[in-house]
Amino acid sequence: MDPFEVRMHFLTLLRRLNASQQSIQKVVGFAVKFFPPCGEDLWDCIVEECQKGTINSRINILYFLDSLCETCLLVKSHSSSVQQDTNANGLYVSFVTRDLGKIVESVVPEGREGLPNLISTKQILESWRSKRVLDPQKVEDVLTTLNSRPSASPSASSSSTHPPSLSKNEIVKRIEEDRERHKRLRERRWVQPITHNPSIYQPPQLTSFMPLTDAADGEEELAVDIEFENEWETTSDWNEDDVEAAAEEAELCFPAEGEGPMDLS
Repeated sequence: MDPFEVRMHFLTLLRRLNASQQSIQKVVGFAVKFFPPCGEDLWDCIVEECQKGTINSRINILYFLDSLCETCLLVKSHSSSVQQDTNANGLYVSFVTRDLGKIVESVVPEGREGLPNLISTKQILESWRSKRVLDPQKVEDVLTTLNSRPSASPSASSSSTHPPSLSKNEIVKRIEEDRERHKRLRERRWVQPITHNPSIYQPPQLTSFMPLTDAADGEEELAVDIEFENEWETTSDWNEDDVEAAAEEAELCFPAEGEGPMDLS
């Protein structure tokens, strides 16, 4: 196909995109396949559709970008050393990083219109930050912008500029698609990031796509170390409540002299 045919076919796929993995992987496969000759043009198509599509289609595109970034990092990690130089930016990952603010602004427009996509967008961003799919600072800046938005006032719903409400069929379809998306997000939540040889800057790779370590790493950070750091950062400091809880559990497990054994029934 020539570049024009590639663009038109890709736009058709984007407009038919839904929450199913079959639909998402079909578009991802096409985008990766035609990245060398038409990568920037295809990325322009993604941004364009994200700006002018319906509020439901925009969140579908964001979840498509989640799978696209994962696939791009997978392709890069399995490339030869020569190909890794060509794919040093992780195919579309550099585009997502560059235009992240613009994408999120389109997926979650200000006001009541963007509320249906707000929670799902934050979940995707937090997943990218924790797994270091994108630059964590870049993701943090976008999350901060979302959190700093003023809440929509009740009077805004009566504004003449407010778009018409979704139909019943659209609402039911959105509920079903949200259920599918959240299921997929929960399945992938355990995946942790890994950075091999960070002295040479390259977008980080995912733990599940890499071995635990290799000879070239030396004393570099391992996946298990990153997982420990993530758990450590989310664990609260030891306090009096922890002391009381430990004492209660000790009494249950080791009764005082003269008392009967713990009832396990």
